[in-house]
Amino acid sequence: MLQIPFLRENRAMAQEALQRKKVHDAGEILDQLLNLDDQKRLIQTQVEQNQATLNAKAKAIGTAVQQGQQEHAVELKSEVAQIKQENATLEIRLHELQEAIQNHLLRLPNLPHASVPTGHGPAENEVVYLSDPSAESTQRELPHWEIAQQYRLIDFELGVKVTGAGFPVYLGAGARLQRALIQYFLDFNVAAGYTEIQPPILVNEDSGFGTGQLPDKEGQMYYVTEDRLYLAPTAEVPVTNLYRDRLLQENELPVLNTAYTPCFRREAGSYGKDVRGLNRLHQFDKVEIVQIVHPDHSYSVLEKMRDHVQSLVASLGMPFRILKLCGGDMGFASALTYDFEIWSAGQGRWLEISSVSNFESFQTNRLKLRFKDSHSGKTRLAHSLNGSALALPRVLAALLEFYTESNGIKIPAVLQPYMQTDFIPKP
Repeated sequence: MLQIPFLRENRAMAQEALQRKKVHDAGEILDQLLNLDDQKRLIQTQVEQNQATLNAKAKAIGTAVQQGQQEHAVELKSEVAQIKQENATLEIRLHELQEAIQNHLLRLPNLPHASVPTGHGPAENEVVYLSDPSAESTQRELPHWEIAQQYRLIDFELGVKVTGAGFPVYLGAGARLQRALIQYFLDFNVAAGYTEIQPPILVNEDSGFGTGQLPDKEGQMYYVTEDRLYLAPTAEVPVTNLYRDRLLQENELPVLNTAYTPCFRREAGSYGKDVRGLNRLHQFDKVEIVQIVHPDHSYSVLEKMRDHVQSLVASLGMPFRILKLCGGDMGFASALTYDFEIWSAGQGRWLEISSVSNFESFQTNRLKLRFKDSHSGKTRLAHSLNGSALALPRVLAALLEFYTESNGIKIPAVLQPYMQTDFIPKP
């Protein structure tokens, strides 16, 4: 969540930045927000002045009583009652203004970093790395859903029978390959210094609010109505919220966590080729990395996280690219995002498999996640970052398409110790 002092001091910059994130009425919202804050500050000043007057009159009443000036004491008490009534009315108005300000702030996404490209959608994202310039010429005959059916790795119809579309059932070598990918990703992250966490996969409203899913994305989350809990859309939500309402010492930073969870997303509005096979699921597996860092270092940390995920993707041996997202294609809470896309040789298209983002203080302000600065002694908001390392469905899709040969499926070298084989023979 953005902070009003910053918006007040950087009004023009904030409006331009919000418009880059497709907040077309940013100027109007900022004007309303700052006007409400002006009103709030005036009332706060009046309440404080009234309180000072009350304190002074309380002393005067005591003096009048001691001096036997009963009539004057009664007059003073009457004045005190009037001021208290005025303050009660002002407090109600103050609460109303605070709620209005909060509602305006909740409508505003995070401001994009100055380096974020200007653009309205995916076509204007900037390609910053391409592992193989000839990647798009790599073609395979079959898409992954046909390969999965031939080899009895995934049964999509069984998932429809048990639950519905978007809930596949992994079978035999397909299930082992899923488990191998999860274990490899976790081991890769732990070797880089991340502490593994096994968090809950149901989260409360405060957790959804803290990381920015609520109130922005409630329509995309599964909701358990009786218990007022949400199925986690990503491990980012429970893991980052472990630090909600925390005051860390500076020497506790950075915090590095990794976690595997199943993820649940309604994916309302998805259709066509985007939902074939493993392209877009309602339940899928993902390994996440999260860092809580000193604000002075968050952008250097972002580059290190990008390099980490790049090494992980490269180790799988398939063509991939890295995009810097433009303002119009970025997430609500992000200040800068790198997307990783892997080449789907059977579909002839790029598939997103990871996003690595810096949220600066947008999440930590909501989370009330602070640290004690060792130099100034002041309390400051930390910065939070996260990334997929990696999301499994599309990795598996691209892997099946890229490594399937006429007589079977090759297993990438890094996964062979987990699969205990280098090949899945054709049935």
